[in-house]
Amino acid sequence: MEFQKIHLIGICGTGMGSLAILLQESGCSVRGSDRGVYPPMSALLQKKKIPILEGYRKENLDWGPEMVVVGNVVSRSNPEARAVLDRGLPYKSFPQTLAEYFLRDRHGIVVAGTHGKTSTSSLLAWILHHGGAAPGYLIGGVPINFGVSARKGKGELFVLEGDEYETAFFDKSPKLWHYHPRTAILTSVEFDHAEMFRDLDQVKAAFRKFLRGLPRQGVLLACGDDPGALELSREAPCAVETYGIGKDCQWRGEQVEEDISGMTIQVFHENRPFITVWSPLSGRQNLRNLLATIAVAQRVGIPKPLLVEAVSLFQGIARRQQVLGEPNGITIIDDFAHHPTAVRDTLDGLRSRYSGRRLWAVFEPRTNTSRRRVFQDAYARSFGGVDRVIIAPVHQPDRAPPGDRLSPGRLVRDLKARKIDARCFSGEEEILKHLKKSCKQGDVVIFLSNGSFGGIQGKLLERLT
Repeated sequence: MEFQKIHLIGICGTGMGSLAILLQESGCSVRGSDRGVYPPMSALLQKKKIPILEGYRKENLDWGPEMVVVGNVVSRSNPEARAVLDRGLPYKSFPQTLAEYFLRDRHGIVVAGTHGKTSTSSLLAWILHHGGAAPGYLIGGVPINFGVSARKGKGELFVLEGDEYETAFFDKSPKLWHYHPRTAILTSVEFDHAEMFRDLDQVKAAFRKFLRGLPRQGVLLACGDDPGALELSREAPCAVETYGIGKDCQWRGEQVEEDISGMTIQVFHENRPFITVWSPLSGRQNLRNLLATIAVAQRVGIPKPLLVEAVSLFQGIARRQQVLGEPNGITIIDDFAHHPTAVRDTLDGLRSRYSGRRLWAVFEPRTNTSRRRVFQDAYARSFGGVDRVIIAPVHQPDRAPPGDRLSPGRLVRDLKARKIDARCFSGEEEILKHLKKSCKQGDVVIFLSNGSFGGIQGKLLERLT
């Protein structure tokens, strides 16, 4: 490693924290700074004994780092970013560091797309690990099987979650443009990140450039059920294979059985039976994610018996349909879903899994896109099949442009017009009181937010217990 003392500004982001772990594993002395940290990344870094400095101050750089990694949450006006520039310290972006130090001379496998990146990359890394490939990986979440979001690995393969979000204040290109993998998975292409992309065409342009950079000897696995992924896959310069539940997909899956423990899937390749697997996951979106990983595992030579075993042993990812507890027979689930499509797919899977039980959805509009009104109407179509919906206040509403803010009140009215029992509350305490009073034995409560949600999940667990 070229540098031995490395400081990360914005270290508790899922990608940055994972990079910190890789750097430490490579023998570097690592520390970083962040503001308003929360689990699981803060807990993981503490477990790894990587120092986290609370807040951004120029003094945080006085320990003498030889290089600074600047996260994309950091603006040029950030006190530490200004100090880096004023002191003339070498600095790089997160994807630049990752590509230069961990992807060079390896077979990169990048999972890209609007939805399902974390679930697919986690499952793939686990299958390859269980199959003996000893892969490296970096994932924007914490796979429960590993207990850590990144590992350098000893084999040729490196699994990476490819984010289309911008790289840094000094590099506005999408992160995934830096990676140049040999194998890619494209799960879906929809409009997201409204503060970065003007419209769907700009989103498509970002993925199009990524796909055009694939080597001719590489391969792209594209979701044949997703119109955007299927459209762009035609522009890839390499071999393309499709996966999904549609009859024209080359890798096709059929759900044979599903209950509260999971689902059994029959997998076909080119319309011929390939394998039957049981997975503790549920829902159509997870079925598609499984198909993508099975296709890649087959291409890199993972034996079928180990593949079947790996799928059955996968324990999921922290904050992805994660069951936190069942106090008094009430199941509490935490999930990262926030885009309307992800919300819909997550709730569809849970509705199927917990058939016959009353399902609550508690949603926090927290991302730069979800706090805007761009998806106002789409969210009204995302909560079908749910018995009770609670809409939390928009997180940091002042960050939405004037006149362009999601209206929780209007969303509740639209949901009620669809015969869905929906309410909005002024804050966390009101939500907790309502849930404590109204939840009954057998209910399932899922919290949907890409952030900490004020720790409301744990607080409800305590009150119900």
